[in-house]
Amino acid sequence: MRIDHAALFCRNLEQMRQFFIDYFDARSNEQYHNPRTGLRTYILSFTEGSTRLELMQRPDVQDADPSQPAIGYVHLSFAVGSKKGVDLLTRRLAADGYTITSGPRTTGDGYYESCIIGPEKIQIEITI
Repeated sequence: MRIDHAALFCRNLEQMRQFFIDYFDARSNEQYHNPRTGLRTYILSFTEGSTRLELMQRPDVQDADPSQPAIGYVHLSFAVGSKKGVDLLTRRLAADGYTITSGPRTTGDGYYESCIIGPEKIQIEITI
């Protein structure tokens, strides 16, 4: 058994799609649109592995603040393969104006990571 994909509702579907393409080498399918419900989605695939990310948008998406810890979604974590990769991507995101909330650092349980706030205030962890 494996996790096939995670899904995120977003306010700006195109911005979120482009963010994951630009910074995490995602590949995207064509947009799906259900005219009856207004739902629009993209499925993003990544270079390594088979886990996918579904970005979803509906006209009635709640205005919750995803950067605040709550029950349910906490963050997405991307493994980039090396400490150098974590450092480089973190610097690139910072230079492009994204907020770095921690790291890069080695955590108490031995992970090397950084955390950023991405578009729509989603938390993203970058690790080895």
